[in-house]
Amino acid sequence: MDDLVRIRAVLQHHHRDRPPFAMQHFQQEYDQVINNRGRRRIYNYQGPLLPRVPGPVPARSEPRFQRIKIEEDVLSYSGVSEDPPGLYIAAHSIDHYGNYFEIEILDVGDTGQIAIGLVPDKYSLNTHPGVEANSVGYMAENGKFYINHGRGNFDMSQYGPTCALGDRMGVGIRLIDDPAGGDRHSSRIFFTKNGQEVKSFELALRPHQLYPAVGLQSEGEEVILRLDALWNPDDVTQMVVDCGEEDWVRLEDVRLNGTTLEYTGRGRTIHDVGLAQAKYPLDTTNHYFEFEIVDPGDKCYVAIGLAKQNYPMRRHPGWNNGSIAYHADDGKLFHGSGMGVRFGPKCSMGDTMGCGIYFPPDYDNEAEVLSNDEDDDVRNQEEDDEDEEEEDDVQLDEILGLGDSDDDDLFFRPPKRRNNRGKGAKVTVFFTRNGKVIGHREVNVPKGGFYPTIGMLSSNEKVRVDLHPLTG
Repeated sequence: MDDLVRIRAVLQHHHRDRPPFAMQHFQQEYDQVINNRGRRRIYNYQGPLLPRVPGPVPARSEPRFQRIKIEEDVLSYSGVSEDPPGLYIAAHSIDHYGNYFEIEILDVGDTGQIAIGLVPDKYSLNTHPGVEANSVGYMAENGKFYINHGRGNFDMSQYGPTCALGDRMGVGIRLIDDPAGGDRHSSRIFFTKNGQEVKSFELALRPHQLYPAVGLQSEGEEVILRLDALWNPDDVTQMVVDCGEEDWVRLEDVRLNGTTLEYTGRGRTIHDVGLAQAKYPLDTTNHYFEFEIVDPGDKCYVAIGLAKQNYPMRRHPGWNNGSIAYHADDGKLFHGSGMGVRFGPKCSMGDTMGCGIYFPPDYDNEAEVLSNDEDDDVRNQEEDDEDEEEEDDVQLDEILGLGDSDDDDLFFRPPKRRNNRGKGAKVTVFFTRNGKVIGHREVNVPKGGFYPTIGMLSSNEKVRVDLHPLTG
């Protein structure tokens, strides 16, 4: 056996067993033999090569992002109006997260230019996913898909459904098997809305080459990032289920079981608020509703109140502009602010909490309440009303007390942003406990009316709701 064959055999057989210094010695001897045999012998050698080790390159330890603010699993845009889009790229490739992830839209901001997609590791942080080579993206505002195969092959002619407040947008990946048995370097990427697949494309990259990405571009845009989301096409969660569904327009992390609302969220941080909002606002013929606390759960973080039609998801009623609510755990009243004021007694299992409106005699329902399907152009003409926003500069240590002291940074501070809503008529909102009025507040009715809204936040909470206990 000549020197070249001997040394090459030793390298292959003992590659994993030899200590580094021994391997270095054999490699040096192998290189010396190659050099001694001349350049022509190297080029003509047809023996087997050392196998290429497949798989992803080592992952980064941290995500890459620019003009994105991160609070736990919530992403929000931190640039100004003249800035380019902000982009978040996860620390690991999509196969690390089970080949699927989702975002949930908490706030569409000024323009709703929220995008989700997959990009290469070194993708630019100044543009949305799908714009540059070897990436794909799905835009919430117009439902447009961006597919860039590279080398000038760029497709933005395809559309899917648009996405808005409360919608979940997802992207996943499936491997494409080469029918010839080879190693075909391509994948089929699919997009979802609220768990249902809406479009799929083929891209000539493998999962370990593609990273989850989220793009935001205007003030106020905010999403929850769920890198641990699971997708099952046969198990799509509906927004409303069971009997009584005609009474509700939004159920988020809340299950409807007859007339009982059951909290189904994680209950770990203030971003896990479950929200239920009735389909119709209170008016002069139906001006009161109530619920009984069937199970207070771990903390009895339930709240009853009124909110505007497009109230942000994941926010207890009372925390944001256009809402007012009575909270069971501390008996406080919250009115467009994350800082409550002492109002009434605390409530727990068996207590009935109610909320209603004293309408003035000359109140005109049709004049004050806009139709449910009114388009956004009309709403954008309403005057800014920031005077009622309370400026809170203190920590909210007394609001929830979620978790231990290590979780102090999870407390909610209401965002300071512009809210386009008109000034409606003044009414008196009142609250009850076990049939007795405990207090009231005079407030402006937001355009569109005040909708019965219930918030829940701790595991196993259940309330039995009656949306029509009184008439007249």
